[in-house]
Amino acid sequence: MTTAPVRPAAGQAVLPPHVRSAFGVKDVEPRPVVWAGRRAWHCGDVLIRAVPDNAVAAWSAGVLDTLQVDGLRVSRPVRSSDGRWVIGGWAASRYVPGTLEPRYDAVVEAAMRLHAATVTVLRPRVLDDREDLVSRSAAGAFGEQRLQLDPVRGGSCYDEIAALRKPVRVAPQVVHPELFGAVLFDDDGVPAVIDLVPCWRPKEWAAAVIVVDALAWGGADASLVQRWSHLDEWPQMLLRAVLHRLALHAQHPEGSTRTLPGLERTAALVRTLV
Repeated sequence: MTTAPVRPAAGQAVLPPHVRSAFGVKDVEPRPVVWAGRRAWHCGDVLIRAVPDNAVAAWSAGVLDTLQVDGLRVSRPVRSSDGRWVIGGWAASRYVPGTLEPRYDAVVEAAMRLHAATVTVLRPRVLDDREDLVSRSAAGAFGEQRLQLDPVRGGSCYDEIAALRKPVRVAPQVVHPELFGAVLFDDDGVPAVIDLVPCWRPKEWAAAVIVVDALAWGGADASLVQRWSHLDEWPQMLLRAVLHRLALHAQHPEGSTRTLPGLERTAALVRTLV
């Protein structure tokens, strides 16, 4: 997984000149890059990226603008010249240096630090009646929604282990459910996050999603599971994390039998713990 966070990226939409002007970098030549897995335009110390949801991007910027997280660097959002966070589907933030590294325990620790800071953030209204792929898959994983999934692309495995769900007593809060592959480390090993994708779930579940991703696709050793077993309701959080990823995989247009084996192996491991 180790890779430079900023590297050439093809196929991006053209960055409109008025957007560069709005974010104060009209005289800087933009460079298309991929930054912690996100396509963006590098303009000096500012990165501008297209956002899929203006309301979510504006909410995220509003939280990250003042959020203080011990031991974690945060890419601060940049306002436009008229004070807005989003201009015509584009948002900007300060560039923070770092690389993606397979330091999975450190990524989980970064998630726990981030979520210790977001515990006081109120549930955002942008999550009301949300029906995107991530929200739907998480709702299915927690038994709040019944999903009809393609059995070949993960649905069969999902159905087999969903029956192992038991009630849990962990509180939901604002968490980032997609931190695997999105935490950067500088030369001193200090982690950084570049955005905040909102989800209203337990922080233990968000940590479990990272562990599941690391096992399924990052080549992590199975001992990673045990190192975080002190977290509340850990076996059930792992189970819900696997169900979440299986549901995402089964519904994703790029999900296939070729990309499923890692998740199936992880599901088999988690099944021995619940």
